[in-house]
Amino acid sequence: MTAEPTSVLAEADALELLGRGRIEIEGRLVDASNTTLRAEISLDGLTRRCVYKPVRGERPLWDFPDGTLAGREVSAYLVSRATGWDLVPPTILRDGPLGPGALQLWIDEPEEVPGLIGFVPAYDVPPGWIPVAAARDDDGDAFALAHADDPRLARLALFDAVINNADRKGGHVLYPATGGLHGVDHGVSFHVENKLRTVLWGWTGRPLPGEGTAVLTRLGEQLVGPLGAALEEHLTVAEVQHVGLRVKRLLRADRFPQPPTDWPAIPWPPI
Repeated sequence: MTAEPTSVLAEADALELLGRGRIEIEGRLVDASNTTLRAEISLDGLTRRCVYKPVRGERPLWDFPDGTLAGREVSAYLVSRATGWDLVPPTILRDGPLGPGALQLWIDEPEEVPGLIGFVPAYDVPPGWIPVAAARDDDGDAFALAHADDPRLARLALFDAVINNADRKGGHVLYPATGGLHGVDHGVSFHVENKLRTVLWGWTGRPLPGEGTAVLTRLGEQLVGPLGAALEEHLTVAEVQHVGLRVKRLLRADRFPQPPTDWPAIPWPPI
């Protein structure tokens, strides 16, 4: 059976499919540092692709000794769902062919999709884009790492500040045919120390958008209720508490955060 496009699948149906579907592994995504498999998942005649990240394929990280990377992937989805911004594809934790792991709906991108993040000539930054860092190629030509001043990216930047994402590369942003935007690969998020590392620094110090304040307020309320309880299934109590602390700090400052001074601010490679 040929996998159908994922863009028309409702969230509730996607979660049902991920939770109960039969998984058939297609192959490994070789660029990933941990075992990351693409698979087809089928239920009652419906077939989609998904990404399967088994816990047994995770490499130990000295600074993330607790829990699993898969649990952090699921936690990122739970926070995304609570924002209402649909930033992370449906993701669950379940048994698969290689044991328990994170299962995330595969996102198809159109063949010709305009990216919103990249390296551009330093003298020719596109209108409406924000330079983030300077760079040079092997020939010494000047380039800028930049991103579009796009509200979808701004939401993602705020989301990353909440979950303390230590690895927001340009390649971790997907552009589905629906016109939305998805972030993926959140296994190194939710640390209690400030480890925010991202290519989305263009709004540094700028005021939060009005909807951002409302969403953060709602998140804070949910963190002391169902959302906090759901996160504690995958994170330590301290990590969940620090999500709430970051939300409070963002609300108090009412501005996008500043880059860290004791931690690389931009992941490598950036794209």
